[in-house]
Amino acid sequence: MTTLLHLGGHLILVLLLGYYLILNLQWYNYRVDRILLHHHRPWLHIPLFLLPLFSYMAVREWVLAVDLLYGLALFLWLRRIDRRLVFTGRVKRFFGLLLLFTLLWDTLCLAKGCSLFSTVAPLASALLVSSGVEYLLLRSFRSRALERLRSVDPTIVAITGSYGKTSIKNFLYQLISPDFRAYRTPRSVNTLPGIIKDINENLPSDTEVYIVEAGAREPGDIEEIARLLDHHYAIIGKIGPQHIEYFKSLERIILTKLELLRSRRLKRAFLWDGVEIRENPAIVKVGKNIKNVRESLQGIQFDLEIDGEEFHFEAPILGGFNALNIALAVLAARELGVEMESLVERVARLKGVPHRLERIEAGGKVIIDDSFNGNLEGMVASYQLVRGYEGRKIVVTPGIVESGKEVNVKLAEKINEVFDLAIITGKINREILKSHIEIPTVVVEEKGELERVLAKESRPGDLILFSNDTPAYL
Repeated sequence: MTTLLHLGGHLILVLLLGYYLILNLQWYNYRVDRILLHHHRPWLHIPLFLLPLFSYMAVREWVLAVDLLYGLALFLWLRRIDRRLVFTGRVKRFFGLLLLFTLLWDTLCLAKGCSLFSTVAPLASALLVSSGVEYLLLRSFRSRALERLRSVDPTIVAITGSYGKTSIKNFLYQLISPDFRAYRTPRSVNTLPGIIKDINENLPSDTEVYIVEAGAREPGDIEEIARLLDHHYAIIGKIGPQHIEYFKSLERIILTKLELLRSRRLKRAFLWDGVEIRENPAIVKVGKNIKNVRESLQGIQFDLEIDGEEFHFEAPILGGFNALNIALAVLAARELGVEMESLVERVARLKGVPHRLERIEAGGKVIIDDSFNGNLEGMVASYQLVRGYEGRKIVVTPGIVESGKEVNVKLAEKINEVFDLAIITGKINREILKSHIEIPTVVVEEKGELERVLAKESRPGDLILFSNDTPAYL
């Protein structure tokens, strides 16, 4: 009976540890190195992985008590985070393998008379075999996606950049939809596995233009996407130090984004002219030909020079930086055959991307939702946009998550210049922001408290800017 209790308790412990492991892997794109080297709260591994593991090794006869305490700790932690485990096919396969290897290793231990069941071995075995299985499945899914693309045979437009990829994608989709049966990758799907899945499961058979967003966390990521798509047109938006902790240098980021040009079928590319690149008749540089940009809380206006002729555009889109994103979309749509007169009219009816400088009015307050904007340049641009608002201005921000102290200090200085009240969310940059923000500041300890704090601290006539967002697990 004691052996059976030990066996059952150990099985529960391994599954609980596996739950924590696969949840973190899902957050960090199934990369173990990112969990170990780039985790935003690495200290969590101590109470939620190492402590229960070593507790079992120290007091194996009390394994059920370890299970109870560890399960309670996991439960309380999961209640406080807003990004739970999604039970995808990959996750289900991992748990199936974990259960199989745990039983296998425990059976071997019973046969040899071990007093302590191995816990690391079944986790490592399941992780290793799972990675191999997923690699083989991805190759199979990739072959299916290639066959699907050949069958549908759409014109493919691939889009990348450090900032504005999703906006450019959505702007282009709106501009060409009246003339083409267009389809775009949903939400912020921009990784190779995500694109493959989208092609296999969602790409309509009558698609004429397929618009694909391509993202990267390391060199080679976009080249893999380019090899899959073999796209006809490329759009490369503004490039900056986004995800610099992965790339280590701006030069590596630029070279990675330029991988989008490696398509055998490439006819034309539209490139932000802040990147130095050898002259090529197939590459159209965009930036200096955008003139007279004006912005307000109602939208933007700008002039775009094309082949020596200037066209005036007005859009109900917030943020002067969106002039570049719209211009890139306009030039690509024009290349696809949409008339300029139609493009001017369609730009005037563009709809913005949710959570990217999205204006909402509620309870007499002006709310600017820019919670999907996580880079210094874009956040500062949003501060400049609201600077002229006559009422009281409140910023709600966790700072910049994927950047260091220096960048967040600069952000704090800009907050001091524009706002009357700062509400700090998240834990990552809390101390940096608190020590450099000089205006009245409120710290929200838990994300669930934000609504109550805003109700207390704001009043009709205020402008509230949600500047970036951090999932509660960070």
